[in-house]
Amino acid sequence: MAANDETVTDAGRGLRLALFAIFAVSGFAGLIYEAVWGRYLRLFLGHSAYAQTFVIAIFMGGMALGSWYSSSRSKNWSSLLKGYAYTEIAIGLFALVFQGLFETSLEFAYETAMPAIGSALGVELFKQCLALALILPPSVLLGMTFPLMSGGVIRLFPNLSGSSLSFLYFTNSIGAAAGVMITGFVLVDLLGLPGTVLLAGLLNIVVGLFVWLLSRTVDETPLPETPLIDHPTEDTPEPISPKLLFTVAALTGFASFLYEIGWIRMLSMVLGSSSHAFEIMLGTFIAGLAFGGLWIKGRIDTLTSPVRYLAVLQWVMGILALATLFLYDQSFDLMTGLMKGVARTDEGYFVFNLGSNLIAIAIMFPAAFCAGTTLPLITFTLLRQGYGEKGIGAVYAANTVGGIAGVFGATHIGLPFLGLQGLVTLGAFVDIALGVALFGVLAGSFTHRKTVTAAVVGLALLVATSFAVEFDPLKMASGVYRTNKIMTSDRYTSLFHGDGKTASIDVLGESGGSKIIATNGKPDASINFDPEKSPTPDESTQSMLAAIPLAANPNARTAAVIGLGSGMTSSVLLCSDDLERLDTIEIESKMIEGARLFSPRNDRVFKDPRSRIIEDDARTFFSATHAKYDIIISEPSNPWVSGVASLFSKEFYQRIRQHLNPGGVLAQWIQLYELSPALLADRHTDALVRVGWLGPDTAGPLPRGDGLPARRRGGPVGSGVGRRG
Repeated sequence: MAANDETVTDAGRGLRLALFAIFAVSGFAGLIYEAVWGRYLRLFLGHSAYAQTFVIAIFMGGMALGSWYSSSRSKNWSSLLKGYAYTEIAIGLFALVFQGLFETSLEFAYETAMPAIGSALGVELFKQCLALALILPPSVLLGMTFPLMSGGVIRLFPNLSGSSLSFLYFTNSIGAAAGVMITGFVLVDLLGLPGTVLLAGLLNIVVGLFVWLLSRTVDETPLPETPLIDHPTEDTPEPISPKLLFTVAALTGFASFLYEIGWIRMLSMVLGSSSHAFEIMLGTFIAGLAFGGLWIKGRIDTLTSPVRYLAVLQWVMGILALATLFLYDQSFDLMTGLMKGVARTDEGYFVFNLGSNLIAIAIMFPAAFCAGTTLPLITFTLLRQGYGEKGIGAVYAANTVGGIAGVFGATHIGLPFLGLQGLVTLGAFVDIALGVALFGVLAGSFTHRKTVTAAVVGLALLVATSFAVEFDPLKMASGVYRTNKIMTSDRYTSLFHGDGKTASIDVLGESGGSKIIATNGKPDASINFDPEKSPTPDESTQSMLAAIPLAANPNARTAAVIGLGSGMTSSVLLCSDDLERLDTIEIESKMIEGARLFSPRNDRVFKDPRSRIIEDDARTFFSATHAKYDIIISEPSNPWVSGVASLFSKEFYQRIRQHLNPGGVLAQWIQLYELSPALLADRHTDALVRVGWLGPDTAGPLPRGDGLPARRRGGPVGSGVGRRG
């Protein structure tokens, strides 16, 4: 049943465009919530792999519930657009009160609830329940928006159901991509997290009021649950089972998140691990989805067999994903050339981000483009077969559930056991297999031949890629986004590479006798093992981080170190005979594996009975155990690294004081070598002064914190060490 925009009156075309535009604004606000609320929750739950996937599961699980609920009830609602308007207004009102609600909840959690809970497990369960209570309700509402808006538009323009679905998917996704970029680069710095959430809430309320006014001027007629094609032909085969289509929606969502997580980790070693780099990568992926929806818009309503089209695109998506593994090696050379050509100025930083975006587009965009066509095609197929408007939310929910499985599978199984290359290859296998399976359910000898061909070619390419592609660990560890140089085998040797749940870790041997441990290509520690040569500059930092607080508190009996690195700081602390217990908190298990290669210089941290290595996020560990120490040393990676920034925030320093014994000291490492005097004196350092100091090693201002007001607790300002009086 073909149709096009010419069948719509001028008034109808204007109404349709207005709804498309308003849905772009909704997508913009929605990604603000995902980005900002995610930061709030990680501030509370920590940055461990489990905490990160739990946060994503809350958002996506809530959206799946919202989609499922709206799809199961929509046929009984007389006006889906009014339902959409009320939903947007409810989201906006929640955003307006979120800051106060979050602050009150955290105050209650830290001051009352968590101290009264007797076990670490109980604290974790409480934190997770509180996070669910805070974010799940608005996530459910967010999940209702796409089915309600799509259903309302299709009720008004039933002959343009395919193009309406595709264009709504495009406008919402392109608004989301803009939301990611503008939030990260502009709004958070300009308005802070509370102001950014407030802006998003106001946008939702305006969108809701606008659609409510429009809904009063139109009549919506629910779609009949009858097939739009009465008699199958050679070009329009028998209807495909809805269960099969929902399975395809779930599995393609699973594969897409394997790609997204794999590509972001891969590119973090090319573009860097900063928040801006992450926003560029995420924005590029979402933009690819958006333009896939735009491309299919002009074709979908005229397709005689959308399932055959879907089969081709699923297969092609898998092949394009395999191609990214070949392109990845070249991305390091592109970044090296870019870094050599730009000055370290504000203008140069703009060019650097533009170049980073182009590299991300080359890797992520083609396969993401194909992924953007799948949901419109699956949903349109169900509508054409008479499944009714309930199929819109059901497909969206199935895709989201598959995405949740992809997040957990990639983070907790794929990365640790398959590595980056294996993870992307698995996603490609899933999409190629889906394409072959869809060809297989279509009737006809021609389709049978195509099924066999697709299966043979796809399998051959999967096998060939596995043998032909091997990631170079030296390139991945080079940190080209900082050094503009690629490590070569004549000077460096890869001793260890591990793709962990939170980061990729490398240990390198240098021809001069030193060893380096790096996180996502950023060196975090180095030790010289040649007794004839001078220590590395890092060794003095690592040693003094232990020696200075011991000198400031010579009677210390207990100590904690945040971040293992090479293990040298913890080993120096253990030289003190008075120390009775040392807890070293390290978030990444692969870092612990890599640090073992620094033996014998760090043997104490692994063999001394007083030493305990705890694999956990530092914020989570401290809040769950209520442990107190005479010395706490914080030496995570640099503040510009996404996730690490929370360990340099006001909130962290306010809370860490509670874990110091009377007279206890906090020693903090800051990368002074990349801080100008102006940045060091920036207003962001007010957070450091308020707790007793921060001391020495950012490629940017220190974090403003995550939006909570600083509460002055006193304490003298010192040079690297703060004492709790």
